[in-house]
Amino acid sequence: MTGNGRPVVFLHGFLESISMWKYLGDFEGVQSIVVDLPGHGESPLIPELTMQSIANLIIQLLDELKVVSYDIVGHSMGGYVALEVKKNHNSCDKIILLNSNFWQDTALKKEDRYRVAALVKERKEVFLNSAIPNLFLEPHRFQGDVDALIDEAKSISWESIAEASIAMSERTDNRILVKEHCQDVVIIQGLHDTTIPQKVMLQKLSGIEVLPHMVPSGHMAHIECGALIRHLIEGCVGV
Repeated sequence: MTGNGRPVVFLHGFLESISMWKYLGDFEGVQSIVVDLPGHGESPLIPELTMQSIANLIIQLLDELKVVSYDIVGHSMGGYVALEVKKNHNSCDKIILLNSNFWQDTALKKEDRYRVAALVKERKEVFLNSAIPNLFLEPHRFQGDVDALIDEAKSISWESIAEASIAMSERTDNRILVKEHCQDVVIIQGLHDTTIPQKVMLQKLSGIEVLPHMVPSGHMAHIECGALIRHLIEGCVGV
């Protein structure tokens, strides 16, 4: 925990760690709670990994810290966890889904995640060298950051990558949660995010009173347009 003010939990995404938040700097008026998710960064992999089991760990941590009211910013996989926290913890107020979504994977997407789980056992570095640059709209503009992300991801065990990929494929659909708590849900969407295409996001939001913030980025908005993301988050958490 760092800083003083409104507690905000920051949850990184797949193949990332708490280091991702360095791109946004320190938020004035915020007590930042940053967490390495299981199998990533300094956090060990846990048995029977699911988005819900990760959420349970986050809830347990916040209860131990006696945090009674807080917001969550979740990037990509971190957003999936944030939804499960919101569903199961009354102390959770706003959730900010940064390059994330709230629906179940399609059959094709599930198949792809299982393919990744099988691939990384033998060819982890090949996967990382291909997957991470593709998260950016213009990876050549951020080559140093891309290289640093790949180097960091190499320290993640293939087991952790595989288990996280499978856990994401098996997550539940949270459309009803988002619809019922639309006043508490903020979506920050990359206009050029091929992982979560804008067209699909707008289709899934049909009938839900949430207007996404569209930003000029791929899937790594916190790097590609960090100043804008910081400004949006500050506005959302009332800094």
